Amino acid sequence: MPKVSQEYLDARRTEILAAARRCFVRDGFHETSMQDLLAEAGMSSGSVYRYFSSKQDMIVAIAEENLAEVVREARRQAERRPPVGLGEAVADLFEVIRAKHAENGFAAIALLTWSESLRNPRLAERLTTALTEATADLATLVREHQDVSQLPPDVAADSLAQLITSTVPGYILQLATLGPDAVDGLPAAARALWPTPGTPAAAKGSPRS
Repeated sequence: MPKVSQEYLDARRTEILAAARRCFVRDGFHETSMQDLLAEAGMSSGSVYRYFSSKQDMIVAIAEENLAEVVREARRQAERRPPVGLGEAVADLFEVIRAKHAENGFAAIALLTWSESLRNPRLAERLTTALTEATADLATLVREHQDVSQLPPDVAADSLAQLITSTVPGYILQLATLGPDAVDGLPAAARALWPTPGTPAAAKGSPRS
């Protein structure tokens, strides 16, 4: 038999996970059966089990994809040079999440994952790791801006970053439950709240000497 390429295997795995996402967004984790997943993917059980031994494995894989998107974007913002403003970084993160939600139900999957993590230690561990990494990257941005009066210098950067990171689940919750129109103004609000140093908005909000 001809050897199957890794590209083919990766494409099949992606196809299975895309089908699982559609099922989970439509019916939730627990109301979706393996038969539902097989029917949605249009594959036999043997084909699917080659990649995932159970529905739980698919749930974890999809959750990891979601979390990796957030961590990747937070790191990209932290590594931009010259450094991007904190509000710009948060706004960009919001917009990436909104685009991913339109593409594959990102926000709905995030809500399901958070709920499932309360009963699934494996998911809870992944969630904790991802949040820790994203917060650490945002803390890098916070430190870069504390010395230009954009953020209070007497508050620990890690604590400020944790507070800012907490806005992301709020954005995701509103996007999933209220829809895209409800979060239209939040990127602009983030830019206004934490303006890039040197911009007119930042100068307007800076303390008087």
